[in-house]
Amino acid sequence: MITTYRSKILQLLSPRAKSRGLLFLVFLFSLQSFASVILIPMDAEGQENHLKAYGITYWVLSKQQKVQWLLNYRGGSFLLPDGDAIRKECQIRGVSFEVLTDGQAEQILDEISSPSQNQDAVVLEKAPQIAVYSPKENQPWDDAVTMVLTYAEIPYTTIYDEEVLGDKLALYDWLHLHHEDFTGQYGRFYGHYRSAPWYIEAKEDAEALAQKLGFSKVSDEKLAVALKIRNYVIGGGFMFAMCSATDSFDIALAAENVDICEPMFDGDPSDANYQAKLDFGNTFAFTNFILERNPLRYEFSSIDMTNRRGNVQKESDYFSLMEFSAKWDPVPTMLTQNHTSLVKGFMGQTTAFTRDEIKPTVMVLGENKINGEARYIHGIKGKGFFTFYGGHDPEDYQHRVGDPKTELDLHPTSPGYRLILNNVLFPAARKKKQKT
Repeated sequence: MITTYRSKILQLLSPRAKSRGLLFLVFLFSLQSFASVILIPMDAEGQENHLKAYGITYWVLSKQQKVQWLLNYRGGSFLLPDGDAIRKECQIRGVSFEVLTDGQAEQILDEISSPSQNQDAVVLEKAPQIAVYSPKENQPWDDAVTMVLTYAEIPYTTIYDEEVLGDKLALYDWLHLHHEDFTGQYGRFYGHYRSAPWYIEAKEDAEALAQKLGFSKVSDEKLAVALKIRNYVIGGGFMFAMCSATDSFDIALAAENVDICEPMFDGDPSDANYQAKLDFGNTFAFTNFILERNPLRYEFSSIDMTNRRGNVQKESDYFSLMEFSAKWDPVPTMLTQNHTSLVKGFMGQTTAFTRDEIKPTVMVLGENKINGEARYIHGIKGKGFFTFYGGHDPEDYQHRVGDPKTELDLHPTSPGYRLILNNVLFPAARKKKQKT
């Protein structure tokens, strides 16, 4: 086609013009042969700031340019269009990058496409609109997701109960659940902090908001929020939750129309034998769990492994990422992209999930096999997706109330934080039907 087009042009030129035209075409095709693209490597050796690399990728997508995510190639690298603005942005943010010719990029893509390689290239098409479900008074450092979004310079909108119940979720592609208690038990902090001013104030604020929204009890209002979020996912939304938002969300769904709150939480007794009334068919991820009946205990249910980790020492607390087929199972492969398959463990109100209480339809992406616990899980609900990640802060092993915030400048290559950002980019991917 190119040869035919060139010959037709030359036929219209005079001998002298033909000579000049031929030189011009040679110059033009020479430029095309040396056209370049940008590779953002994501392996341990090639990248100085993995977290901000996700921000660069998001920034390029926000400029209506497409990106290729090279699954299992150098830690899950990104292939971007070249341009002075992109190079400058990488330099400003301290992100390592390599300039490749089109030929070099094509060679990489050819290698990745080989059936012998557990690799694939996924096209990212559009920067997702991101919402964080969190109380408005919370600071960005109260939550690992808001911290890493801020650090990576990825924009997000904070929403809470009024927006959710006002059907604003439809405006967003991706929703993160802050460390919320959807059961109406105020995080089960009662045993240790019921006299603390911050606990009393938070309880009063939650009750006032519930009444403002037309509910007599916080537990009823939080259930209504959970049901709206459930419908958002079923309709095609992407939901990511960490720490207590994971199990409390499923518990609230299982306890629909059942009062599991003791009087100090909602002013009236719980239902008799409420455990037997739970409907596990309503939950996203967990089944056959046992609720904690003692209101003085800082625990929701048997889902969480925190109090059964006596044999896990901080120095040896790691979990391993599962390996999936990039070509056959691109979704879990995207969510586990990292420069290491071994990630440092970290605790939270909900630290890890009891392996035997996870539904068989849910994929375990990361686990501590020796302790029988899952740390990172993913599933499909209706047309949408959800991911649950145990623990509070990947770089703060045992975060406590009042502890100082994590400085991500000290952890720019954090594997634990990379898992969060994998989920942020996941909705941008061109949908490819999974084979399994």
